[in-house]
Amino acid sequence: MLKAGFRGGIHPSGHKQATSGVAITRGPVPASLIVPMSQHLGAPCLPVVEKGDHVVRGQVIGTVEAFVSAPIHAPMSGVIAAIRPQVLVSGQRVSAVEITCDEDPDLDVFVRCELADSTAGAARSAGIVGMGGAAFPASVKLTPPHDMPVHTVILNGCECEPYLTCDHRVMLETPLEVIDGARLIRDAVGASRVVVGVEDNKPDAVAALRAATADDVEILSLRTSYPQGAEKQLIFAVLGAEVSHGKLPASTGALVHNVGTAVALARAVRERRPLIERVVTVTGRVVRPGNYLTVIGTSIGELISFAGGFSGEVGRVISGGPMTGMGVSDLSAPVVKGTSGIVVLGPGEVAPAVHGDQPCIRCGRCSDACPMMLQPFVLGIYANKRMWDQTQDHHALDCIECGCCSYVCPTSRPLVQLIRLAKHAQLERGE
Repeated sequence: MLKAGFRGGIHPSGHKQATSGVAITRGPVPASLIVPMSQHLGAPCLPVVEKGDHVVRGQVIGTVEAFVSAPIHAPMSGVIAAIRPQVLVSGQRVSAVEITCDEDPDLDVFVRCELADSTAGAARSAGIVGMGGAAFPASVKLTPPHDMPVHTVILNGCECEPYLTCDHRVMLETPLEVIDGARLIRDAVGASRVVVGVEDNKPDAVAALRAATADDVEILSLRTSYPQGAEKQLIFAVLGAEVSHGKLPASTGALVHNVGTAVALARAVRERRPLIERVVTVTGRVVRPGNYLTVIGTSIGELISFAGGFSGEVGRVISGGPMTGMGVSDLSAPVVKGTSGIVVLGPGEVAPAVHGDQPCIRCGRCSDACPMMLQPFVLGIYANKRMWDQTQDHHALDCIECGCCSYVCPTSRPLVQLIRLAKHAQLERGE
């Protein structure tokens, strides 16, 4: 069955052919790691180790008591070389633990997580966060409010971002674990229905998942359109339910998790395995594009080198996908739990920098493309003039920052950046 999808959206070129057929392979085994204490939304962790300590792969090295958080584990065995500040790709400056890794490590050996009496507890113990990029602690999602009962669990296998194929390969290569994780989530929240949504440009993944499941898990082929994998758009595509203004997605009775998160959760429950590595797509202008199982804390530069290094002139390196990812200014920045891809673009593939304010020609293309049915051109005008009351009136906080408006704007106005500015201003004012 093919669902129609959602209103708005765009159809950028996929650029997935370089890696969609490349099996997951082990990435570099680093000599040293930088492991940030904040790799999730919520409270950052505090280091529970000191310089000079020897840690074992899988050992907890950072934790905090806050409900919205996730502990950090040692991705490799080694000696704590330093605890120091580290600037992430996002520009955030956080505390990080530097580990000098042991030589000739056995990657099959790790410290098992503490036993948990619930799936949510296992997610917390294993430090699992949303693997699609949002990095929201999975244990919190698995503990929904009592006044918002969940009737449908939706696994996001859309992977609508151009270039990225890590989720595609996870579905192809570990479909049984995807389904196992889906059932664990269903049982944890008491849902009656489980749906895995996959865009129809991945028929092999749809077939693999259907072969791995019985009738209790639905595999739904969805229209290929960006941003099909955004939480609110996925809920609408599957259930036909809209998330009302100011409401949480859980208000629709749906709970959305990424397919990679489901696999990590299955491994946490069945093997007590912590989240210490993840699959990262490395593609674009590199010698060996691929999907690499990468140890958390590996530098982006080392991962690119493992993929053969740059191929040709480089215009920009992006962490994540080109629509919602962030430009990398320092290749020593580490891979974190939410790093889904490293995309290397050539000079001709990067939009030229726009200096100064560009005129809005009122063409309406951004409004047609906006999947949230906003008027980005209006929000951009008000944000540029710092008219925050007006941006609030036009629901700036509903923007999901998908980038559709900037993509279609004929005058290249930085609409996403302007709306993001408005959102920050409203949040600072407590609105």
